[in-house]
Amino acid sequence: MKAFVLCKLIAGLEQKAVNQIRTVKGVTDVFLTFGSWDAVLTAEADTIDKLSGLIVREIRGIHGVQTTETLVTTNL
Repeated sequence: MKAFVLCKLIAGLEQKAVNQIRTVKGVTDVFLTFGSWDAVLTAEADTIDKLSGLIVREIRGIHGVQTTETLVTTNL
């Protein structure tokens, strides 16, 4: 399973949070953005349950991550 994860970060903690996000196993890319979301990352896991755990426990657990929105991709 692959997903795009949109992240809002806490002001002043952006760089520290992004550095930690980059170390999470399953995160393949991280992009800083301007606009409603501060960062967009791509994540991969074998199953939707593992992907959910990666996002909920690992990414949302990082100090500086305020909120996320996940866009799960499919192969058509």
